[in-house]
Amino acid sequence: MKQYLISATLFGLMVLMTACSKDDVPATRGGDAANAKTILIYMAGKNDLSYALERNLKQIKEGSKHIGENDNLLVFVRRNNGLEEPWLARIKSGVVTDSMSLSNMGITSSDDQNRACDPIVMEGVLRYAFSHYPAMNGNYGLVLWGHGSGWLIEQEVTPKNSRRGFGVDVGDNNSNDRRWINITTMANILKELPHMKFIMGDCCCLMCLENLYELRNTCDYIIGSPAEIPYSGAPYDQIVPDFFADGKFYTNIIDKYYSNIMGNLPLTAVKTSEMDNLAQVTRQTLQAVKEKIGNGYADMTGLIHYYHTDKQDKFFPEYNIFYDAGDYIRTYAPEAVYQQWRQALDRAVIDTRMAIKWNTDKPWSNKYSDFTVTKEKFHGVSMFVSQEPSCGNYARYNEDIKQMAWYETVGGI
Repeated sequence: MKQYLISATLFGLMVLMTACSKDDVPATRGGDAANAKTILIYMAGKNDLSYALERNLKQIKEGSKHIGENDNLLVFVRRNNGLEEPWLARIKSGVVTDSMSLSNMGITSSDDQNRACDPIVMEGVLRYAFSHYPAMNGNYGLVLWGHGSGWLIEQEVTPKNSRRGFGVDVGDNNSNDRRWINITTMANILKELPHMKFIMGDCCCLMCLENLYELRNTCDYIIGSPAEIPYSGAPYDQIVPDFFADGKFYTNIIDKYYSNIMGNLPLTAVKTSEMDNLAQVTRQTLQAVKEKIGNGYADMTGLIHYYHTDKQDKFFPEYNIFYDAGDYIRTYAPEAVYQQWRQALDRAVIDTRMAIKWNTDKPWSNKYSDFTVTKEKFHGVSMFVSQEPSCGNYARYNEDIKQMAWYETVGGI
């Protein structure tokens, strides 16, 4: 078992304990398990997203009025609200039911802070949700609601330093000890749970090839943005029914999200079964790219980037990160090699919406006006490209990227 995984024995005890909790309900609470679909919206809101959480929670309740009788719509809510204990509940016909706190579920966090990004909390909540509200034929879905910072990675347990990945949580004491969960850690948790139909990231910068490859064995589809998303998040009153739909449900989700924010957000849907092939083709493609670049670092001037890490007023290009994968390869690979890579990408990226600009916490005219977005340049997913270590934070990034399975598979970047 992985470092943060709950043992089978402990999990069994947890199920027995929670089945006899104070509301005295049976272990399986969902609808007809033979037809049930189960979607969990995991809301990591112990941070500055408090208002957005309440707004989205109201939308989720509204959306729940339009789903099937046997559909299980679950929310895990970690509010920035005093010492309220996080809770998991089913939302049915606009009403919160079966509400259970962490202690009710028998889940004890590693540092008594009840953080949504604590691997023990995340795994415990997911195991409880999927065991008490079972779905058939892999009809599970997970929505990651909160902050996100792509693949950027540090040790989650280092105190009082910014960590990267998903779901920053300031703890019950609202201290400066901000914790995240790394995507690598999250993937290890999800691999031990039922395979899901989809993961949707209502968080910034999820759709980088590094994350998509790390999560490829956990679900069939991944939906999200390669860029920063708006504070308001997705229009849940509109898209909740699509979580339970069949066919090209992902197209309906990104269409409604895209329209709701007037096209000011790039969005992408990826078929994870194509990620292994894309990695192998990328490995071959990067050999040709390296031959053109030589022993130096690629000049990334004018290429689309989806995030800028520097907070200073003056623009420093060395703080650009999450470059559009195709814009980079199109620039440096021979045309025939690029076209072969593009075919592999198009089999993985099954739907996308282009935006020429998007909401960001930094002035667009300062930090993002160094490129233009066109149909030729835009590919909907980002990829890390190593840069001179003396530039910005690249000394660390060039090393951190080696922890990602994508880097190991494609042979370095």
